[in-house]
Amino acid sequence: MNAPVRFSSDPTEFAGKRVLVTGGTKGMGEAIVRRLAAGGAKVATTARSPLPEGMAGILFVQADISTPQGTEKVAREVQDRLGGLDILVNNVGGSSAPSGGVLALSDDDWQQALNANLFAAVRLDRAFLPGMLKQVSGVIIHISSIQRRLPLFEATLAYAAAKAGLTTYSKGLSKEVGPRGIRVNTVAPGFIETTAAQGLICRLAEKAGTDEDAARRGLMNSLGGIPIGRPGRPEEVAELVAFLVSERAASIHGSEYVIDGGTVPTV
Repeated sequence: MNAPVRFSSDPTEFAGKRVLVTGGTKGMGEAIVRRLAAGGAKVATTARSPLPEGMAGILFVQADISTPQGTEKVAREVQDRLGGLDILVNNVGGSSAPSGGVLALSDDDWQQALNANLFAAVRLDRAFLPGMLKQVSGVIIHISSIQRRLPLFEATLAYAAAKAGLTTYSKGLSKEVGPRGIRVNTVAPGFIETTAAQGLICRLAEKAGTDEDAARRGLMNSLGGIPIGRPGRPEEVAELVAFLVSERAASIHGSEYVIDGGTVPTV
């Protein structure tokens, strides 16, 4: 895969902005944290695991925000340390469900998918919206997925359904809070080659006795192909998020932005 694109940023664009990015210690979340911090924002982030050494200096709350207790801890500590938020990026998500199709999914599998991919965002929005409404300004971004339109039944159907719910919730929320100064948008990534995805590619290549390029092509083909010929990069998602939370996007509201290299074949 080609070397990641390096984006430049105005180091003062987000000066004075208080930001929370959930799941910000790896993958797309880490890229978003670094991009907004490079723009001058004071950024807090969360994860279940400890903060990596390379991210020292970031305001960090260790918590599992798929639980009510985790979101309460994050809301309390971020409020105490930042005094509120100007930007909330609900990035946490994923699937731990087993493969095997719909009959392999238990009630617990469905509940875990909903907790991580929908309820975490709903609870954090609910925690920080009162402050945003009081200051009559704020931006909320929900990281969804193209699977809400292209669900994969083998292992991630519950994840896809939860992301569909997140997108619908996001649209409804935008209608309610837009007139009161809060912008709400959704970003729907396709196949993004994060560190975790690279690890999967390596494992698939080893299992099949092929090289990484062949394994990567196999994954792309499972999605129906990616017209630009490669997966997306975390930095590219971060750049889209940075645009959407900036004043450059002041009239963009209640929208979904797909970043998938053309994977979704329909309008």
